[in-house]
Amino acid sequence: QVRLVESGGGLVQAGGSLRLSCAVSGSISGGNVMDWYRQAPGKQRELVATITSGGSSNYKESVEGRFTISRDNAKNTVYLQMNSLKPEDTAAYYCHLRGWVGRQWIDDWGQGTQVTVSS
Repeated sequence: QVRLVESGGGLVQAGGSLRLSCAVSGSISGGNVMDWYRQAPGKQRELVATITSGGSSNYKESVEGRFTISRDNAKNTVYLQMNSLKPEDTAAYYCHLRGWVGRQWIDDWGQGTQVTVSS
């Protein structure tokens, strides 16, 4: 069974930075799309950033220019570099993968990592 494990969350002051990691227990070098979502208390889960296996990326408008999604296929890991953090970025952040991991097709989520930005 493929697992997605997020790390890197924590408490940071406004204007600070964090880097989230999502380690996948299998090869991500095949065709797939990896995303970061977030969910704040009382709100719906929302898409923050997406990266394809070819390296193309897209962002939620409110994080454009502050967040950067990247992937290291050799390490089977996707990252979310978050700079200039704002209190409204506070949420649980989830990694999502849809596509091939090794020879297995999956559509799966990690368990989430909490990001809290203080003002």
